[in-house]
Amino acid sequence: MHYELFYWPSIQGRGEFVRLALEEAGADYVDVARERGRGLGVDAMLRLMNGTELARPPFAPPFLRAGRQVVAQTANILHFLGPRLGLVPLSVAVRLWAHQLQLTVEDLVVDVHDTHHPIAMSLYYEEQKTEAVRRAGFFTGERAPELLGYFEKVLQCNPGGRGYMVGRTLSYVDLSIFQVIEGLQYAFPKMMAQLAPEIPGLMGLHARVAQRPNVAAYLASRRRLPFNEDGIFRHYPELDQ
Repeated sequence: MHYELFYWPSIQGRGEFVRLALEEAGADYVDVARERGRGLGVDAMLRLMNGTELARPPFAPPFLRAGRQVVAQTANILHFLGPRLGLVPLSVAVRLWAHQLQLTVEDLVVDVHDTHHPIAMSLYYEEQKTEAVRRAGFFTGERAPELLGYFEKVLQCNPGGRGYMVGRTLSYVDLSIFQVIEGLQYAFPKMMAQLAPEIPGLMGLHARVAQRPNVAAYLASRRRLPFNEDGIFRHYPELDQ
């Protein structure tokens, strides 16, 4: 299967969770908005979102096209891709569990976004900085420890899991946890230095995922965009207190 991933071309954002799954699986895919040429680029993405070509158009990227099927929302895309890429057990019950965990990852991603944009996406960070500092204090002091602690418990309670979140082999949830740890280490290095001893399983999982051949090759390539202050994980020192 050939896949087309649609996401903004200059940030990792929510699209990165899908990219990691495609890269780990060695899937045949094109990152449409980052390509140039006939029928590609940001315009191609916007046409699908805003035009009449699709009977069920997505609200926002990321979305994925696989043949005639178009799937939007990060967790939904990974739920669709997981069994096709061998990144989730085939059991329906376990697939639903993986999807549940991925939805919880999305909760954390929303919390991260709200540390720098607590009022409105249409406002610049500087226009809501006072509120952002307060929101970030809640995130670093309560929400991040709570959610990371939950994922650590899930990892430790996985029977026979060999250090994986779901089942006995790598799943897309493991890749997403890797991305979360990467992003938090960039955005909140002080917080993560304090929390790391409390989540040894997650830190070990992060290190193992980074060493997987396909992931390591991707991280070293130009396809892996650097974190920046336009994406979800942003480093503002005043928020990392």
